[in-house]
Amino acid sequence: MRRSVVVVGGGIAGLSAALEAAQAGARVTVLEGSRWLGGKLRTVDGREAGAENFLMRAPAGGPSAAVVLAQEVGLGADIVHPTGFGAGLYLDGALKALPGGTMLGIPGPDTDLGGIAQRAGHDVDQGKPVLAQGEDAAVGEVVRERMGDDVVAKLVDPLLGGVYAGRADGLSVAATMPGLHRLLQTENTLSAAVGRAISASKAHSGGPVFGTVVGGLSRLVEALVNRLVELGVTVKTEAVVRDLSEVDADGVVLAVPGGKARRLLPELGAVEVDYASVGLVTLRFPKVSLPELSGFLVPENEGLQIKAATFFTSKWEHLRGGSVLIRASLGRAQSPEVLQRGDDDLARTARTDLRQVLGDLPEPVQVSVDRWGGGLPQYAPGHLARVAAVRASLEDSPIALAGAAYDGIGIPACVSSGRAAAQTLMRKWGL
Repeated sequence: MRRSVVVVGGGIAGLSAALEAAQAGARVTVLEGSRWLGGKLRTVDGREAGAENFLMRAPAGGPSAAVVLAQEVGLGADIVHPTGFGAGLYLDGALKALPGGTMLGIPGPDTDLGGIAQRAGHDVDQGKPVLAQGEDAAVGEVVRERMGDDVVAKLVDPLLGGVYAGRADGLSVAATMPGLHRLLQTENTLSAAVGRAISASKAHSGGPVFGTVVGGLSRLVEALVNRLVELGVTVKTEAVVRDLSEVDADGVVLAVPGGKARRLLPELGAVEVDYASVGLVTLRFPKVSLPELSGFLVPENEGLQIKAATFFTSKWEHLRGGSVLIRASLGRAQSPEVLQRGDDDLARTARTDLRQVLGDLPEPVQVSVDRWGGGLPQYAPGHLARVAAVRASLEDSPIALAGAAYDGIGIPACVSSGRAAAQTLMRKWGL
């Protein structure tokens, strides 16, 4: 008998789950509550209104799940890579190059922090691993204990703020840096663990770290949806599911943000995930001169409202032309005040801060504001253990979980999560 699967949620995780289930022979329906498919992959008027790029390599080597997906849907030849400019750090009123040899801002053994931060001398071999087997901790707790407050404030917080809109003291090492977390359970110093993690990453990289799709990431969503339709998948938008009893299927993949998932499945209360909101202000300027950087990060105590900026037309060769595109990011976990401003005020704030960092800028010829309320999950210590426990409790249930609420942010993580959820159902049915 052909099994039926309903995927609740049409973000990239849900669409990936639908592809996996359909390829396994299931009859699949995707129900997305909004008008949009693809979640945070959205290209508008040539700009990325959400996610910008994806990792090219999987942690264990080989192409990432995002690359594999792009190849499956016929976009492999359209993947392009950044120009190679490094990122900057706005510190003490000036732009400085981000130090090399770090992992999300955590210095390795060869990292030169001169002019950036003072490394405290507490990262010594105490005759035991930094973390006990199975132990999790906040990134900030580990780094502060071993390397001091300055490293956390000037490097780790800005990096984590750029990726997660979060704070080092609230984010799990295991969930945000699983490779480093494994090494912290065997290495006796943080620096040695970071060094080994960087070496392993280099050994597995074999090429550019990041990629995107010419024409924007919405093309990946569109190509994936087209493939789903070819496979006979029914895809519905503005199809809000308020109760799982409404869903008539042999199996359900729940691929919606944490709050929505908990309303549909109260058992998920054990995986209470806070979210941070983000505002993105994209400004198009006439041709101006910019530093030879891909963008910059801003530590919280530097007096600016923006936490990062990306120089799109410097970072991506295929976007270069007669104008300059800069995207500023605002919003940090537990500090939503700046995002309570209207769009015009938010855009003025971004322009003011950019002028402080870059000097005089002409009037932009185009300004766009995109908001992602509750857009980025904040993984508290113990997150992965809580997720594993909930999944174990669903072992005899026809429900599988997918998405960033559980398995990490980033396009490859979400694609892998969706496909794994569908595979979970297939295994239960012996398919």
